[in-house]
Amino acid sequence: MPDENHVSRRALLRSVAWRVAGFLAFWLVLAGPAPHDLPAGMLASGLAAWTSLRLSPPSNEHVSLLRLARFIVHFLHQAIRAGIDVAFRALSPQLRIQPGFVLYASRLPPGGKRDAFCAETSLSPGTLPAGLADDGRLLIHCLDVSQPVSDRLAAEEVLFMRLFERSQR
Repeated sequence: MPDENHVSRRALLRSVAWRVAGFLAFWLVLAGPAPHDLPAGMLASGLAAWTSLRLSPPSNEHVSLLRLARFIVHFLHQAIRAGIDVAFRALSPQLRIQPGFVLYASRLPPGGKRDAFCAETSLSPGTLPAGLADDGRLLIHCLDVSQPVSDRLAAEEVLFMRLFERSQR
């Protein structure tokens, strides 16, 4: 039975190629496509890819690009809606806010995925992960604790976790 954490040589080469290409594209955006700068850009891209592989080795998990695109559209829609809501709450004397903290029991284990979920959550207006409670639940600062913050976070977490589900082929 193959080790689930073992990454095949092909997957490793694919990861290296994507990372080098991504860093080179970033270099070209920053420095421009000057031919005399290309060797330095290629060297910097290779070193950046090597560093990224050391800090975040490739895994057998893959994110579906279609699911990622859907998630981004959903996230942008939610962020705009929440931003408008926060603006109305801040500018309207009739709408009250009740800032405070909510504890949220994430289903994601500690690590990279939970950290990424917290980062995504921090970009949504009105909520900000502020650390961990003693019992391991996420401590979320929110503008209005009377809102169903935990329910919204649970729905967002389900969508986030779907990014990593294996496709049925």
